[in-house]
Amino acid sequence: MQNQDLLKKSAGEAALELIQPGCLLGIGTGSTVKFFIDALGSVKSHIDAVVSSSKASTILLEQAGFTVSDLNDVGTLDVYVDGADEATKHHQLIKGGGGALTREKILAEASRCFACIVDEAKMVGLLGTFPVPIEVIPMARSFVSRQMVKSRGQPVWRQDFVSDNGNQIIDVYNLQIVNPKEMESRFNQIPGIVTVGIFANRPADTLYIASRAAVRRVDR
Repeated sequence: MQNQDLLKKSAGEAALELIQPGCLLGIGTGSTVKFFIDALGSVKSHIDAVVSSSKASTILLEQAGFTVSDLNDVGTLDVYVDGADEATKHHQLIKGGGGALTREKILAEASRCFACIVDEAKMVGLLGTFPVPIEVIPMARSFVSRQMVKSRGQPVWRQDFVSDNGNQIIDVYNLQIVNPKEMESRFNQIPGIVTVGIFANRPADTLYIASRAAVRRVDR
C-alpha cells in the first residue's frame, strides 16, 4: 500500500469513533471514503441506517453487507463522513472531484455532524488550486460556462461524464476564492447550476487530518 493510501486509511479508521450505538450514518464518495467503508464492519452493530451519496458508494456498502436506505426514509442523520479535494483551517472545502457533489451537499446539510477525512496534502491556505466542480443542467452548460469566464475562471466541460442525477459537470480552474461563502452563494443563484463544489456555508464540523506522524482531529 502506498504512503498516501496509508494516510487515507488512517483518517478513515480514526473517524469510526463518531459511530455511536443507534447511529444514522451518511457516507460520501471517493478514495478516502472507500477506506472508511472497509473499516465500518467493526462498528456495524452500532449503525441503525446508512445513506449513500452515490451509486459507487452504494455498491461498496452493499458488498460490505449493508442495506442502504433512502434519505427520505431516514430523516436527519447523526453523522455524515466524506472526503474532500481541498480543505482549509476554517473547515471550508472543495468537493466534487468524483462528481457526487450535489448528493454530498444534501447529506452534509441533513446531518448533525459533518466529518471530513483527509490526508495532510489536501490542506490549503486558500481554496482554488483544485478546480471547482459545478453540476449543471445539460442545456445550461454553455451559459454557465460563460458566467464562469465573467468571474475570471476557466471552465472545462468534464466530457463523457454524467452525474447520478443525469447532469453534467464543469470544472472551473483559476478562480480566486477570497470569500468562499460569497462565491458559493453567488454561483448558486445562476440559473442552470444545480450545485457548486464549494462547501463554505455548511463547512465540516470535524476534520480528521492524517499525516505520517498521526491523525489529528480538529473540531470547529
